[in-house]
Amino acid sequence: MTIPRREPPPFRPVLVEGADRLAPRMVRVTLGGPALEGFPVPEPAASVRLLLPRPEGLVVPTWNGNEFLLPDGTRATIRTFTPRRFDPDARSLDLDIVLHGSGAASTWAERAAPGDQAAVSGPGRGYRIPSDAGAFLLLGDETAIPAICQLLEHLPDVPVTVHVEIASPDARLDLHRAVDERWHVPAAGAPPGETLVEAARAASIDDGTRVWAAGEAAAMQRIRKHLFTERGLPRSAATIRGYWKHDRAG
Repeated sequence: MTIPRREPPPFRPVLVEGADRLAPRMVRVTLGGPALEGFPVPEPAASVRLLLPRPEGLVVPTWNGNEFLLPDGTRATIRTFTPRRFDPDARSLDLDIVLHGSGAASTWAERAAPGDQAAVSGPGRGYRIPSDAGAFLLLGDETAIPAICQLLEHLPDVPVTVHVEIASPDARLDLHRAVDERWHVPAAGAPPGETLVEAARAASIDDGTRVWAAGEAAAMQRIRKHLFTERGLPRSAATIRGYWKHDRAG
């Protein structure tokens, strides 16, 4: 028997207000509109669902207890992103989207122009920053850069080490904070997240350090196993999230 999942927040129709290239592989799309009135201010590293329009225009799906379906019974094209910045006064929301070929969201973001339709639902849970942390270790791939940048704006004034796996050196961004930052370009043929797994294994993690990691799901599972099983780190000391799955769309 399938147990219905809790119904997510409804979709709010929005329009693209602008799109700016932050790096060769990342675009910041700004969404806005009156439907964002009352949108909750997200915690850092939270999530929102982005509903992409169909060729005939925006069609809002219906929640059937387990997924969003369109009137014709097909699944809606929905992707999840970090709400990089939300301005409640301007009712505008920034999403930083990685461009990675012919994916639905990547293609949409690369072509986004003012007036284009979309819809957002959320926000989902973010990261509640622990007040007792003496240091932080952040690990993520390109999809986690928006969340990492957001976390760095909220973390207290303690030592922070950041490891980011990028496809090429030109994907590196300014983190706007003085931290111990390491940018890794994986070897050809390496599985996604391999450099992050190696960084986690090599990291010195004392009792006061808190870990946050996000990226490809299989790599995050390996990091989770290393921290909790091999190192015996308490579950409260680390937050690990799989953002995407290799060779799986959406």
